[in-house]
Parts: sequence; structure tokens; C-alpha cells
Amino acid sequence: MKVHSIPFQNTGYFSKLISDYLDKNAELSEFYDNYPNLNGFENQLKLRQNSNFDSDSSRSILVSALKNQYVNFPVSIKTESNINALSKHNTYTITTGHQLNIFTGPLYFLYKIVSTINLTKQLKEKFPTYNFVPVYWMATEDHDFDEINYFNFKGKKVVWNRGSSGAVGRLKTDGFDEVFNEFSKHLGTTKNANYLKFLFEEAYLKHKNLTDSTRYLVNKLFGEYGLVIIDGDDKSLKKQFAPIVKDELLNATSFNKVTLTSTKLAESYKIQVNPREINLFYLTENLRERIIFDEGIYKIYGTDISFTEDEILMELENNPEKFSPNVIMRPVYQETILPNLCYIGGGGELAYWFQLKDYFTAINTPFPILLLRNSALLIAKKQVIKAQKLNVTLEELFLKQPTLIDKKVKEISEIDIDFSKQKLFLKEQFKDLKELAKQTDVSFIGAVNAQETKQLKGLGNLEKRLLKAQKRKLSDVVLRLENLQNALFPNKSLEERTRNFSEFYLEIGEELIPMLLESLNPLDLTFSVIEY
Repeated sequence: MKVHSIPFQNTGYFSKLISDYLDKNAELSEFYDNYPNLNGFENQLKLRQNSNFDSDSSRSILVSALKNQYVNFPVSIKTESNINALSKHNTYTITTGHQLNIFTGPLYFLYKIVSTINLTKQLKEKFPTYNFVPVYWMATEDHDFDEINYFNFKGKKVVWNRGSSGAVGRLKTDGFDEVFNEFSKHLGTTKNANYLKFLFEEAYLKHKNLTDSTRYLVNKLFGEYGLVIIDGDDKSLKKQFAPIVKDELLNATSFNKVTLTSTKLAESYKIQVNPREINLFYLTENLRERIIFDEGIYKIYGTDISFTEDEILMELENNPEKFSPNVIMRPVYQETILPNLCYIGGGGELAYWFQLKDYFTAINTPFPILLLRNSALLIAKKQVIKAQKLNVTLEELFLKQPTLIDKKVKEISEIDIDFSKQKLFLKEQFKDLKELAKQTDVSFIGAVNAQETKQLKGLGNLEKRLLKAQKRKLSDVVLRLENLQNALFPNKSLEERTRNFSEFYLEIGEELIPMLLESLNPLDLTFSVIEY
């Protein structure tokens, strides 16, 4: 196994905002506190300690909630130790979050968890007097069912077809027997295939809802490494969050502050999310709908449910679990109930966290370090050999396919397809003509410029035709380039955004996760190419 590193900025798959963040661009400095390096974590520890944000009671409630959530699940020694450690004031969390995608969804889910676990190890080595707990926040309250009801396997969608309403975590696992049967057809009967069948069957056919299924699956994959899995859909935890919910209902603080930050951020970058006047949902067994304030009344969108101010505050006091944060307020909920130092997420996630800095300041909540999760390309040795035979570097594999093909055809062609010299020569000739025109008739310069443009365009067209002809002549090389890149970048995108871990587990088996844990360094801040 070899690990190669490529700057995120050189892959072409990350936004200007993320590239600027990694480069510590001064334009972004006001949108976060501490940078994700060891010095930043030292400062973050001081910030969290000086905030007086973590009381004995809040830690006790968190530990109790976690123990209740794990009641019917096997708990590894490391995970149990981590949960108990959360009661101590020298213990902090490193958190990532993700939707309840079927069978983990895209491959990058594993990279999120691995980044989180590895970071806690690195911080423990650097700051041995503290404890660091890796946490996976399950997005159980999401209601975007179409985003999570499938995963890709060898170019095909494996789909859980059923109706959906309310929070996805509460959905019953009806119909997963059909998904299991369909998935099993494509797996085969190898040892690794049989384990995947076991894993799927135990997770989705033997648990009653999607929350429990996901907890079982992720715990089975990562429990031995001490990962703590938390479900925010919990009454005792929501009660801790209730004061901020009350502020949201009465003062619309998040809307005001996030709008202010977003306006500043939009001067240079694309805005990821737009806040609503109230960034909360009302949550019941089969309902998760927006809370709207209209003419002095709090209404639940699309229903006949409504509250006066006194009534909704009483509802919050008696049933805090019925108030569900949206994408704007979920980060604040997380940072309210966890003694958290850092959030690890993808580029799109971090983009909306940058919009929240002023809001965190307004509600006197420590803003966590934002760390871009590890990204990786898993490349088999035989694929590396193919790339070498084509004289393609690993970094060149990230080029857009037309660019890659043009570049390689030009390199290996016996004919010089680059007309740059001819174009330069032509420009020099017209430069002399322009000087001559100035000495005769100034109006003649327009005609000279037009002719220059025409002839340069003609040279460009000849260059394209020659390149096209050489592609036909070297069609075998072109096909091999296409096949190699398509195998590594399905749908012309990063494989981590498309493929499911099961494709690689079939080939690598139980060594897959240990390989990732050994290969990925969360503070390296580069894209990893893992040769296996």
C-alpha cells in the first residue's frame, strides 16, 4: 500500500471558498476562529475552557442520554470508556455528521468517520492530559427521503421504495427484505460477499427503524475504534437546547445574524444556504414541517396546527423534543449539547458553517474549528501500472477527460500539433503591418486587425482539425485513457461521491477500514490517492 498526496486545490473538484480556506486567505478570516492545525487546537482548547459552557449537569445529561441510546446495542470497551469520559471536564469531542443513507451511502461517509477517529488519536498524542472522543451525529431528523433511500453498487442503484413522511430516522424498516434480495443477487458467494449480506441483514432486517439500523451498522464497522454515535432526536438533549429555541421563536436571531454574515460572504463566494425567519421545524411521529410566524400566530406549514406565543412557549417547555432544528440551527444544537472542538465535513457542509459565525457569537456559543474531511481515490496496483504505461501521472488523472486526452495525444504524437509558434509569428507580421498602416491611413488599422483575427482563428481551426485527426490515428490510446479514467471517476466525478464501500469490501475485505485508518491523515489537508 502506498499513499500519494495531491493538493485539494489541484484536483479541480473543490470550490474557491474551500481552496481559499485551505490557503488561509485573509478574505475568510472573519468567518471562523481557529484554523485546523495543532496550534489552532491548542487555542480552541483554551477557548472552550474559558467559555464556562460545559457544566457538570450538561455533561451528566449527555452521558445519560448516550447510555440510554446504546441500551440495546453492543458497546465496545473503547466506546464505553469514551462515553464515561464525557462526564469529565478534560474530555472534548471531535464530531462529524451525516444523513442516514442506506448502507452508508457514498464512500466518503467512511472517510468522514476515519478522519474523526484519526484526529482524536493525533490530538491525544499532542495533548496527553486531555481526552478526545470521536462522535458521529446521525441526522435522524432529516426528512429528505429521496436523498438517502438508495446506494450505488457497480453502476446500479439499490433503492428502498416506500412512502415517507416526517423524520427519516423514525421510518419503519418495512420493505428492506426486497432491497436485501436485490442486493444479494449482485454480491456473489465469496467470504467478503457473505459478510456484506450478514451486515445488511442484521442492520436492516432485524431493527425496527432507520435510526436503529444505522446505529447498528456504523457501530459494527467502527465501534472497536471508540466511535460514539449520537441521536439528536432525544427529549433530554432537546431540553438542553430549549433556551436557544425560545430565543429563535421570539427574536429570530439566527435569521438576522446569518443574513448579515451571508451578505458579507456573498461578496466573494457562493452562498450555500438561505436562512428562514424561523429556522425550526415542528416534529411529531409522521410530521416534520416548518414553523411560520404570521400575524402574531405560530403556524405549522401545511397543517391546521397553530399556537399563540404563550402556547408555543408552553409547548416548548413541556415537549422540547417536538422542536427540530433545520440546517441553520442544527450546528448550534450540536455545539450546545457536546463539549466539541471541531466539526469535520465536506466542502458543501463547511460552506454553510462559514455563514454561522456571527450567529454563534450572538448566542455566546464557542464556534468550532472547521476541518475538511479526508478525501481519497482508491486505485488498484494494476490501474497504477496502466497509468504508467500511458505516461499519465496520478495528478493528471484528475484533469477533465477532454483536457487529459488532448494533452496526452499532443505528447505522444509524432507531429507537432501545437501551433503556438505559428500564431506568434503571425502576430509579429501583423504588428509590422499595423505600424505601416499608421504611417499611411489610420482607418486601415481596422482592416488589419480584422484580418489578423481571421487568420488566427483559421490557424486555431487547423490545429483542432489536426488534433482530431491524430485522435483517430491514436484511437487505441484514447480508448485506454477513457477506460482508465472512467473506472476511477464514475460519471466524471470523484468515486467517493458515487460508489458504496461494499464494492471495495468485496475486493479488500476486512482490511479495508484498517487500511483507511492507516492511510488518511486529517491534518495533512491534501487529497489522498491510496494505491492498494
